[in-house]
Amino acid sequence: MVKVAAVGPEKAQTWQAAGSYLPQAEIVLYPGMNEVIDALAQGETDFAILPIYNTREGGIKDIQALERLRQGYWIDNIVLPIQLSLGSLERTEPVKILMGTMSVLKQCEEFIAEKYPDAALLAVHDLQEAVADIRAKKKTGYGIIETSELLKEQGLIIRHLDVAPHNRTRFAVLGPEMTIPTGYDATAFLTIPLNDRVGLLYDILGEFTRRGINIIDLQSENDIKTQKLKIYIEVEGHRDDPALEEVLTCLQNQIIQEPHAIKTLGSFPRVDMRRKFIKSFGFIGTGAMGRWFADKLRNEGYQTTLCGRSTKKRPAEMISEVDVVIICVPISAAPATIREYGPLLRPGQALILLVGAAEETIKTALDSTLPEVEVMLVHNLWGPKAAAMKDKNAVVVRTSRSGRFCGEFEAFLYKHGADIFQDNPARHDLLMGVSQKLPTAVSLAMAMALKDNRIAPDDIASHSTLTSLYGILGMARVHAQNPATYAEILIAGGAGNQIVDSFQQNLTKVMQMATARNMNQLKAVIKDNRAYFSEDFLTDRMEQALAVDQTLGRMLRK
Repeated sequence: MVKVAAVGPEKAQTWQAAGSYLPQAEIVLYPGMNEVIDALAQGETDFAILPIYNTREGGIKDIQALERLRQGYWIDNIVLPIQLSLGSLERTEPVKILMGTMSVLKQCEEFIAEKYPDAALLAVHDLQEAVADIRAKKKTGYGIIETSELLKEQGLIIRHLDVAPHNRTRFAVLGPEMTIPTGYDATAFLTIPLNDRVGLLYDILGEFTRRGINIIDLQSENDIKTQKLKIYIEVEGHRDDPALEEVLTCLQNQIIQEPHAIKTLGSFPRVDMRRKFIKSFGFIGTGAMGRWFADKLRNEGYQTTLCGRSTKKRPAEMISEVDVVIICVPISAAPATIREYGPLLRPGQALILLVGAAEETIKTALDSTLPEVEVMLVHNLWGPKAAAMKDKNAVVVRTSRSGRFCGEFEAFLYKHGADIFQDNPARHDLLMGVSQKLPTAVSLAMAMALKDNRIAPDDIASHSTLTSLYGILGMARVHAQNPATYAEILIAGGAGNQIVDSFQQNLTKVMQMATARNMNQLKAVIKDNRAYFSEDFLTDRMEQALAVDQTLGRMLRK
């Protein structure tokens, strides 16, 4: 028979977790975590169960105990709702002393403060022995907090049920072999006691961040013997993932610079302690950006489906199967796509628009869907070649119908490090006129001017200043990529056209002053513009410009 090691006593939380994980197994009880881990290592049991995290208590893992995991791995998790109750020998006797394990008493702090603020607290290791002592010596005034099952097992009277609501505990399952990847995993690591070095923890965490690997949990403590720092890290992904392999190699060889400095405790299916309301996303549009987002969402445990003109499953069929529909198509195609498929969404679903124009797109979405359908637009300011969202800009345009599903998608962006900016539709399109439409229009016009005047590309750098190279780089970038992308930006309607129109008018005014050789008027315009911008803005942007001057300077020499 399969044997599972757990911390006793019978009917307590860990015993219940063991029975939940392997109902047919024999549960072997031990007094503490060390003994449980040793039982697995010595082959006394096939599996072991340890409490790791509690929603009320926080992290309850014992790093020293986990260090003993030399044979075997952390392979799975169990999350159980924990119902704690208060019992006593007599129903009516006043409770002057509350007794329980240290962990249980901490989980019940709110209840104790409200109901028994004057009671003394007595933390015990062996609850069964303590209850037996109370009964044998006929002690009065004791209240015992534990699971209802354990209290009844001890013959105690239940005086308060469920004294710590919303109480859940995560248990680690330890087994003999490392698990294979599931596609939605997490991995736990533990370092040896590390030599002291300035910025070591910062450097370690930075290697995960740079590769877009989310850190789920972090705990550190000093080694008792050496007082050197030990670090526990739990991250998203499986130990065999190439990105994690790369991080571990870098940490050991370049950051920590000690062999065998990091022990892999195990990889296991990821646990979501936070409640997710969305189960599935369906994409209309199978382009590179849609596939990029679908892949990221799939790594978060969501089901994703992509539909388009070339897929066997049609969007109309897919819509009925998902919680959230994401339309990710070119700007020019968005209104027609929304009008075609928006009416198919049922109440309780959400429509998220990954589109670069807001005013017409959102109006069409609100007009084409039922009032009970959530609607939100997200404009991601990065392309499908980006490795991660970290430090990338995302503009979110919420509507009066942006609800729980939209909030969860926004939380997904935030989790992955996107810098989120909230806009209304008109402001979004106006600012996109500044950051996208105008630079694109200028780049096209500049290239046309070079062609009209027969200026060879190789001659540009020899007569360029560092400042003029900024515009030339933008021009080259626009013409080196997909023409449809920038054509879409230019034909989009909305307030962005206002920026381009204003630029045209002001360019004419500036050139009229220049043609008239009106030096004083031109200087006045520059001073007036400078007064509009804050000194902080100009100083910061100037520092950024100087930071890239070295690179641009090298271009001038090519």
